[in-house]
Amino acid sequence: MSITLTDRDKLTLRTAAYGAVSLLAAAGAGGSPHKVATAGSIALASATGPVGHVLAEKSTGVNLNGKTVAELADHVLPALTAAVNLLKKQDPAEADNFRHTVLVAVDAATQAHRGEPSPTMADMTRKITAALDAV
Repeated sequence: MSITLTDRDKLTLRTAAYGAVSLLAAAGAGGSPHKVATAGSIALASATGPVGHVLAEKSTGVNLNGKTVAELADHVLPALTAAVNLLKKQDPAEADNFRHTVLVAVDAATQAHRGEPSPTMADMTRKITAALDAV
C-alpha cells in the first residue's frame, strides 16, 4: 500500500520520533545526554520503509526547543499520538512500523545510559509508549 504524506505530516513524524529521543536525553538523570541522543538518533536513521525515508530527510522546521522538559513534552507527546493516527488512516502496517521504530530508538537511547535506566528515564519511556498507544 502506498501512503501520501504532506510536508506537515512529515514534520509531525520527525517531531515525534526525534522528540522522543530528545525527551529521553533530557530525562537522563545523571547520564550523558549526548550518548542517549546519539544512540536514539542512530536507531531512527536505521528505519526502513516510508517512515525511514521521512526520518532520513533533512529535519528543518522540527521544534524541539523548550526551556523545560515539560515544554518539550507538550510538543512531542501529542505529535507521537498524531503520527500514529495519521499513518493508521493510510496504512496500519506503516503505523506499526513507526511505533516499532520509535520504541527501538527509545530502547537504544535507554541502553546508552549504562546500567539500569533511572526512574526518570523509565517514567519518560512509559509516557512515550502511552502516547504511541493513545490511538
